[in-house]
Amino acid sequence: MNREEALKLLKKNLKNKNLISHSLAVEAVMRRLAEHFDEDVEKWGLAGLLHDIDYDRTKGDPASHSIEGAEMLAELGLPDDIVYAVKVHNSYHGLPRLSLMDKALFATDPLTGLIVAGALIRPEKKLSIVDVPFLLKRFKEKSFARGANRETIEACSETGLTLEEFMGLGLEAMQGIAAEIGL
Repeated sequence: MNREEALKLLKKNLKNKNLISHSLAVEAVMRRLAEHFDEDVEKWGLAGLLHDIDYDRTKGDPASHSIEGAEMLAELGLPDDIVYAVKVHNSYHGLPRLSLMDKALFATDPLTGLIVAGALIRPEKKLSIVDVPFLLKRFKEKSFARGANRETIEACSETGLTLEEFMGLGLEAMQGIAAEIGL
């Protein structure tokens, strides 16, 4: 499956514009991380783009979220490593994250929310205004972007990146698609 096909599939299964923007952000960060780690950029991008493919169907049911998505992707013939990364990005299941892609997707998912929140609290509402020191400061504030699980974001250390490096790569990636996600 190529990116164009994946994007059509995503839009067919997700109707919420913000969730589509979230998926695009996760894709961008995963692509940037793949470049950083000299991994398969297209594969990592697909994992990021499609990680929440089942969200509309499983909203409010964490026991099903990511399991249904992984099953859908397996049926469509996506590679096993993408299917597994999608399955284990939801910590509810307690499945081990084995590959570097698994670990990156797990930590990236909430990072994008933290970065978006960082842009939205600025008067300009633009990612171009956000920088890593600002995000690190806000990261320490428990009341800021409550939905962005700090422990999950800090799992970036399992990839060998520091929190500062991880945020920098994530912010850079999202700034590169700011127009596409409206920030």
